[in-house]
Amino acid sequence: MNTGLFQRLDHLARHLAPFALTVLLVLVSAVPNRVPGLGSIAPDLALMAVFYWTIYRPELFRPPAVFLVGVFQDVLLGTVPGTHAVVLLTAQALLAQQRRLFRGRSFAVVWWAFSMVALGAAVLNWLVTMALSRALIDPAPVAFAAAVAIAVYPFMTWLFARVQQGVLRQA
Repeated sequence: MNTGLFQRLDHLARHLAPFALTVLLVLVSAVPNRVPGLGSIAPDLALMAVFYWTIYRPELFRPPAVFLVGVFQDVLLGTVPGTHAVVLLTAQALLAQQRRLFRGRSFAVVWWAFSMVALGAAVLNWLVTMALSRALIDPAPVAFAAAVAIAVYPFMTWLFARVQQGVLRQA
């Protein structure tokens, strides 16, 4: 093998890092746990990843990849296929339009923006799930999951920033 091939493979691997990390986060969030009810209130790690990469490196996390993550998340969590894909794609589309507002802003502004996105995504997910199941669903777990996501976001941002600085430095 020549050096050119290794460089192309390295470039491809670096560009796939946001997608691969998001898939890994979906797997982590789907791991069964022994805390009763935590599955319904676990933070949406995929939403955090979509939010971060859409603002800071949108060229590395395009809508087809977001769609695949959403469908994968639905399959793993046993939700109606397409539910998370719709939520994640909607969040990405709205963020892509407003991306310039958040670039270069303080973390507090970005965190506030994520809070609004997390709340909106939770409500959209709740509404879509109710519409598809044709049943009323208690909104309390959805609201608590959004609150947990908002609380966890700073830690996930640290992880995403490390990946961006380390793995993606030459991408």
